[in-house]
Amino acid sequence: MKTFKYVLILTLAIVLFSCADDKKKTDSIEPEVKTVETKFEHKAGDINASFKDDKLTSIFAEYVVLKTALINTDATAASKAASDLMTAFANQGVSESAMTIVQKIVDSDDIEAQRSAFVGVTNAVEGMLKDALDSGKVYKQYCPMAFKNTGAYWLSESKEIANPYFGDKMYRCGRIDSIIE
Repeated sequence: MKTFKYVLILTLAIVLFSCADDKKKTDSIEPEVKTVETKFEHKAGDINASFKDDKLTSIFAEYVVLKTALINTDATAASKAASDLMTAFANQGVSESAMTIVQKIVDSDDIEAQRSAFVGVTNAVEGMLKDALDSGKVYKQYCPMAFKNTGAYWLSESKEIANPYFGDKMYRCGRIDSIIE
């Protein structure tokens, strides 16, 4: 009977030590960490609004491209889109002051400066679009937190909030303020 007790104790000791040894091995293994870089990218929605003047259709389309570049925090794309918007503005005979505001975006590689100028671009485009819509809707959206809580507006082709003033930092910050129909 004593032999049986010794064999049992020895077996238990072996089992306990071998389990403890396995635990040390798994605890000491560090998990492999893989970093996958993904770039935030917003894609503009389809423009379902049509305007009485084809030149306004072009202006709104270029405005949406500029807004999308700002949402994506891409200063280079914003500068190019602003240049294309200037061409559309020139074809419409837009005021010199509106052209000057867009030129600020073209000339800048600072996304925050571009976003600041975008407020003026939005005001200019909104003024052109009022009473010019033939069908569809344009959404005037608002972010109360833009520019240190002073707030700012933008125009959108869809109900979905995609904030050009914060980009991926606060992508969905905002609300629909009004609808141009």
